[in-house]
Amino acid sequence: MTEAIQLPVILSYALGLAAQLKYPLVVVGTIIEGPVLMVAAGFLYRLDFFDLLPLFLSLMVGDLIGDMLWYGVGYYFADPFIGKFGRFLGITPEMFERGKTFFQRHDVKILVISKITLGFGMALATLLAAGASRVPMRTYLSLNAGGEVFLVGGLLAVGYFFGHVYTFVSAGFRTVFVLAMAVLVVFLIHNFSKYVRRVIS
Repeated sequence: MTEAIQLPVILSYALGLAAQLKYPLVVVGTIIEGPVLMVAAGFLYRLDFFDLLPLFLSLMVGDLIGDMLWYGVGYYFADPFIGKFGRFLGITPEMFERGKTFFQRHDVKILVISKITLGFGMALATLLAAGASRVPMRTYLSLNAGGEVFLVGGLLAVGYFFGHVYTFVSAGFRTVFVLAMAVLVVFLIHNFSKYVRRVIS
């Protein structure tokens, strides 16, 4: 039988407020920031706040909705969007044109591998390029869904590991541990993206 875990008061209060809408909130949160939330969800799953199947499906649905939104932006508004907002997202016009060229030759490989590797550090550029290159929606969704299984599973496992470590942390240090874990996850994902983008560029 799993021993009940004592959470920090603020975290317990926030989770209590969200309890009734936890899976819809997971979907919305994943649309906004998928990878970080997937790790956090794995952490909370280890602490028995979620059931695995609805959690897994909610993460997949949220990430696929986000992928469809960016595909739509790329399909209809790619050039003006990149020109106006690309610098804020780390996407240069040259990077975007290179992505479109790759898609014309290797669309299937790029979509699958990009999903598994967090977009080679250029997730948004990849999704926008898919739309701008007119990759068929059925192909786009089926390939993304396939890669999604590995992405969600892998990041849930990372979060589960952190959650397991958390159970061994003494009560007085748990708030610090949660904050440190959150900073570490964001730092690693951000710097992985920067590193891969620099290597490819």
